[in-house]
Amino acid sequence: MTAPTRVLLADDHALVRRGVRLILDNEPDLTVVAEAGDGAEAVEAARTHTPDLAILDIAMPRLTGLQAARELARRQPDLRILMLTMYDNEQYFFEALAAGASGYVLKSVADRDLVEACRAAMRGEPFLYPGAVNTLIRSYLDRIRDGTDLPAKPITEREEEILKLVAEGHTSKQIADLLYISVKTVERHRANLLQKLGLRDRLELTRYAIRAGLIEP
Repeated sequence: MTAPTRVLLADDHALVRRGVRLILDNEPDLTVVAEAGDGAEAVEAARTHTPDLAILDIAMPRLTGLQAARELARRQPDLRILMLTMYDNEQYFFEALAAGASGYVLKSVADRDLVEACRAAMRGEPFLYPGAVNTLIRSYLDRIRDGTDLPAKPITEREEEILKLVAEGHTSKQIADLLYISVKTVERHRANLLQKLGLRDRLELTRYAIRAGLIEP
């Protein structure tokens, strides 16, 4: 008999984690070995507990689920990743796939889809909810017709990480400590962000981060 799949569950709402854990722990082939309340905690918990599968909410403090997924894919390439989200959003969906996620599950139907998504991920198969399949096909056909690719993001992944943390109110020193970079590097990225985005101060950066879905209003 094979050992159950070891699962890391990350969501900033304890009630959501509790509900998802009940779904997973009810299955003999799945066991939650660690929980995290934000993306940075998820990265650290994955290092400590070496799970087989990480289930990440998209909207989390410090690092979003997408940012955490990119970091986990770099650090632990064998780790399977699922995004669990309330957002039925085309841009998030494509970013999740680009970040290395095996599947994208909506919270509204987690009780129906999540267990199947976990098993598909561990078999090395993608899991896409029905609406996502339609999105993929529509986008593919649109790109063939127009001869274009997905639009490039205006800022780099590192700039996105710093933007989120600035918008959440972290100081340059706190950001430097969290990302293991120097304060001078944080300030340089921050200046680049203001210039690239045509913004003036932290308030405008925060508004941009809300519009970009990096933090909740």
